[in-house]
Amino acid sequence: MIKKLSLLVLFVLTSVAFGQKPAYIIYNAKGKKVSYKKMLKRMAKKDVVLFGELHNNPISHWLQYELTSDLSKQRSLMLGAEMFEADNQQEFNNYLSDSITAKALDTLARLWPNYKTDYAPLVNFAKKNKLKFIASNIPRRYASLVYKSDFIALDSLSSQEKEWIAPLPIPFDSELATYKNILAMMGDHGSPKLVKAQAIKDATMAHFIMKNYVKGNLFIHYNGAYHSDYNEGILWYLKGAKPDLNYGTITTVSQDKVKKLSKENRGKADFIICVPSTMTTTY
Repeated sequence: MIKKLSLLVLFVLTSVAFGQKPAYIIYNAKGKKVSYKKMLKRMAKKDVVLFGELHNNPISHWLQYELTSDLSKQRSLMLGAEMFEADNQQEFNNYLSDSITAKALDTLARLWPNYKTDYAPLVNFAKKNKLKFIASNIPRRYASLVYKSDFIALDSLSSQEKEWIAPLPIPFDSELATYKNILAMMGDHGSPKLVKAQAIKDATMAHFIMKNYVKGNLFIHYNGAYHSDYNEGILWYLKGAKPDLNYGTITTVSQDKVKKLSKENRGKADFIICVPSTMTTTY
């Protein structure tokens, strides 16, 4: 027994002496390192939390699950995600209520290729704990219509189809920094209609968050980081609809060195999860 304890002490001292390579570090908006516990405490006080992920980053997905699980011990939760489109809501409802199997859900709903590894754990958490899970995104085919033919193309949709998107006409500000940056990033491939396709996604996700939000609950929404970075995107539409709610944002960034948050990543969200660029990906 003494020998085992001596080995354990030696292991701990060695770990402290040589340190460990961090899989992630959490920063606040100003670039100060903070603990997971502090992030949890802050997010527990919110009405709506937007958790921005890098779609193929395992740390994003792991912390989404861990934060959701920990918050469920303190608050009544509702969940929602960009990765599921609004016209598949009934299929998700049927799965959550045990009316269909996971295999049937895979057949009937349009699931992302990384669903089983990255999103099924969250959906199954909702199922196990009897939580609502909202498919918040616009059906991709309608976003493609905007990209090809502008917002006006949505006017021709049927009444049923319009139930799956934000009410028209949507507010739109082409001067938002993140929208302008899309054009800059895309170069010759960018166009105002590409930005509008992004905006109709943001507006639709915000619409379904607000449509399903219940006072006193905490709504956690999972989305690509760019949809909520810098308090724009989804959050711009949420604040336009319900400025009195208490919103929280989390984002994920990738850096070669994580021990100091780069200037370009500061201010992206209330909490910034910084992950090494060498981190393995889920696809």
